[in-house]
Amino acid sequence: MTQSSKFFDDLGRIMNDAASVADGVRREAETAVRGQMERMVNDLNLVKREDYDALREMVQIQGEEIQALRRELDAFKRTKKTS
Repeated sequence: MTQSSKFFDDLGRIMNDAASVADGVRREAETAVRGQMERMVNDLNLVKREDYDALREMVQIQGEEIQALRRELDAFKRTKKTS
């Protein structure tokens, strides 16, 4: 093996090791940031999307029920006035 090919082999190995280390650091950083963001979100007491959607649907249904009851009440009042 010539000295220059050994140099390039060593350089390639060092670069691979550096890439592995950089990837490990990246994963660790992502994990740390994700954990911090989860803690921040939990501290804000935000509503989960599923809970919001369920409540929104319930409010819509109740609004429709209220409108129907108002129509019934108006109809009842009209029949009381005519009798």
